[in-house]
Amino acid sequence: MQVQVHPVHQTWISYAVSAGIIVIIMALRMRRMGRMRPLKLETLWVVPAIYLAVAAVMFWQLPPSGWVAIASIAGLLIGAAVGWQRGTMMHIHVDPNTHALNQKASPAAMVFLIALIVVRMAAKGIVGQEAGVSPAMLTDPLIAFALGMFTLQRVEMYLRAKRLLDEARGRA
Repeated sequence: MQVQVHPVHQTWISYAVSAGIIVIIMALRMRRMGRMRPLKLETLWVVPAIYLAVAAVMFWQLPPSGWVAIASIAGLLIGAAVGWQRGTMMHIHVDPNTHALNQKASPAAMVFLIALIVVRMAAKGIVGQEAGVSPAMLTDPLIAFALGMFTLQRVEMYLRAKRLLDEARGRA
């Protein structure tokens, strides 16, 4: 005897599994958030550079056009604004004696990231149900959004850390 699952139930099951995975990952991440970690200014460029390479390859293979291109530009700009805001939520500390930089992720930054994931999942569910929406309209703007977010978060952190480090050295 084979049990058939109604498509609506499959959708809810996939949402529940996704939510469960996200909750587990976020719980593990929240545990480590309270700790200071070294912040190396010279390596802040690595993640944006890797993501830029991935995004460039993806856009080169299938260049966005029309509304997808407009949505991708909007995604990049919104991602940049979100990334800057997320960067401001990161705690940066300069040791007054050694001038070593440390960072600690903000719980607000994690809540912000969770909210983005929820919005993305909801948008995917709503847009995904619409007939005639191309996969590129779902993926390309999100690729551009992530590129803007990763890049500007690290630019903001770099500029602030550099300023804090210069101030600490000026006082020493």
